[in-house]
Amino acid sequence: MNILLTGATGQLGQCLMARANRLGHKVTALSRSDCDLSQPSMLADIFSRVKPDLVINAAAYTAVDKAETEAEIAFAVNAEAVFQLAMLCQKYECPLIHVSTDYVFDGLATSPYQPDDKTGPTSVYGTSKLAGEQAVCRHTSAYLIIRTSWVFSEYGQNFVKTMHRLMTSRDQLSVVSDQLGRPTYAGDLADFILHAVARIEAGSCPWGTYHFSNATTLSWYQFALMIKDALVKAGCSIDTSVSPITTADYPTPARRPAFSVLDCQSTEQAFDYPMPLLAPALATVCKLLNDY
Repeated sequence: MNILLTGATGQLGQCLMARANRLGHKVTALSRSDCDLSQPSMLADIFSRVKPDLVINAAAYTAVDKAETEAEIAFAVNAEAVFQLAMLCQKYECPLIHVSTDYVFDGLATSPYQPDDKTGPTSVYGTSKLAGEQAVCRHTSAYLIIRTSWVFSEYGQNFVKTMHRLMTSRDQLSVVSDQLGRPTYAGDLADFILHAVARIEAGSCPWGTYHFSNATTLSWYQFALMIKDALVKAGCSIDTSVSPITTADYPTPARRPAFSVLDCQSTEQAFDYPMPLLAPALATVCKLLNDY
């Protein structure tokens, strides 16, 4: 399949490229230098040249705190560019897989969020991502919106790599313990997206909005302890003390959802695809970090 991929240098983009190439897909991968999505008018020329069979939008403005003061850029990338992608996908009659986020919810729930639950973002980042979702729903018909959360990998900047850096350089760390969610390994998400691509090729894709994460619910503090254990098992020499703190103890410009657990049952049922376990994925990443 001729796939147009945005966000090629991001965590998910790099995982997707490696796996898609192994499966024999032709991938035109766009990084920011190839196409600056803050200037989405460039997309029309790319579509006319590539004529994709499928678009995977893995690009996003993800600087959650900076978005509070850079709303124009956040909306250009997360909403306006997605609007353009949706319109072009409809014009060229190619499906769109769009990756979104748990930040479209307000974080006030006490049970995992279903895909059709009421949204209510509390940050500029979340609001811009929701606007992107709405553009997809309104302007193209063959689409998958895949919401995910707490993405980590061996690539880019993420919580696991931050913990690795800090735990190998500090004696003490404090980590927020009153925010709950589900981490997602970008490699596992890439595998699922390519499973969905196969369903699209077979003409049996259940279009709509779905959730995907690894199958473990925990706090950032609990995740940090899990990372510490995985790093030690991977061979890292770590003797860092990790202490829990509250969100109030660690204020940030953007409000984080206190509860952002995504319910993935509809994904499992529609795609016959069980959510992968967290521990094996974390072990893989920690071993890679230790080997670098």
